[in-house]
Amino acid sequence: MSLHAPLTVTNGRVLLADGSIQTGAVRCEGGFITAIGADVAPQDGDTVHDARGQIVAPGLVDIGVFAIDKPAFHFGGITRAALMPDQNPPLDVSARVRFAAQSGKPDFWVHPLAAATQGLEGKALAEIAMMRDAGARAVCTGRRWIGDSGTMLRLLQYTGMLGMVVIAHAEDAGIVGNAVATAGEMATRLGLPSAPAQAEALAIARDIALADMANAAIHFRNVTTAAGLELVRAAKARGARVTAGVSPAYFMLSDLSIGAFRTFTHLSPALRCEADRKAVVGAIADGTIDVIASGHDPRGPEDKRLPFSDSAPGMAGAETLLPLTMSLVRDGVIDMARAFELIAANPAKLLGVNAGSLAVGAEADIAVLDPERPWIVNSDKMAAAAGNTPFDRQPVQGRVLALFKGGVAVRMKKIGG
Repeated sequence: MSLHAPLTVTNGRVLLADGSIQTGAVRCEGGFITAIGADVAPQDGDTVHDARGQIVAPGLVDIGVFAIDKPAFHFGGITRAALMPDQNPPLDVSARVRFAAQSGKPDFWVHPLAAATQGLEGKALAEIAMMRDAGARAVCTGRRWIGDSGTMLRLLQYTGMLGMVVIAHAEDAGIVGNAVATAGEMATRLGLPSAPAQAEALAIARDIALADMANAAIHFRNVTTAAGLELVRAAKARGARVTAGVSPAYFMLSDLSIGAFRTFTHLSPALRCEADRKAVVGAIADGTIDVIASGHDPRGPEDKRLPFSDSAPGMAGAETLLPLTMSLVRDGVIDMARAFELIAANPAKLLGVNAGSLAVGAEADIAVLDPERPWIVNSDKMAAAAGNTPFDRQPVQGRVLALFKGGVAVRMKKIGG
């Protein structure tokens, strides 16, 4: 039970759980939403926040972040995130998972992803049931693909028995090797080590087949190619327990962006060709992709100020997740309801948490946002621990004006600021 005063957010355009937008208020008490509607009014003793006609939406739920970077998450409207097991040391024992699960409270909730294998080495299974009891919300292969099919099958059989989802990296490691780019004209022109895009489809095809054998749920964290998306689409059509995610870089950028050897565009998976980028946009529109996640991975100069092939992959994505997703709304690819399904409701459902939508009884994680507010991404001024974004100096729209975690304010911005 929260010790804070009840909260009422008034004068908002409330994005409801069914996708409709209703003018009214949201009242929260004890950390949960207790009332929503046009006739909801503050009670004596309530903390009142005037939304001034802006959108009142659920706090974002981010799946697959590599660091807990609260200033960046709060800036971006993210109230909870699933932490990748690729930590130092990895999240492969219950004590580390339990510590990670407590690390963001009270103003941010961390949902650890349990390492699928000991040391993330792809060999012996980790103590998955114990990590589940310690707070792990799903199991994850980490940055790497599990190459041994027998190990992957045993993992899926075990997680299926436990009722947990496996979050998988979808690239055949034997083909990718040390590649830093997707094979094609750009990689050839720049002389970069590259791997064919088909490495993704090969990994997805195998893992879907194994998940079918085990009758287990699998989520592919980043599906970035037309071939991979078609496999997911076909699997869903026949009723397989498969979901797919993607990060904004893969619907915003193609491999043309690596042309200046700019290491901020060194990502994993590598950026794909323009046809694959368009396929990702289409898959977001038709429902093949279930989740858009930031892939937040802040990397400092020691990791990025290096030759492209020697630099570390990754980008700081928490602050740009909302505005880049809003670009799909402005372009008519999706509507506002679908956008928050991708960045809030579906991730919450995948993790099994009572969040991601505004409904009576849900946890009071609320964002007040102006979807049209313009601003310019500036890597030098980001709230993240490092500003390694490929969207540096890009104009965007969509800004969080106020953020509440469990009905308590964690970020406020002046409406005129």
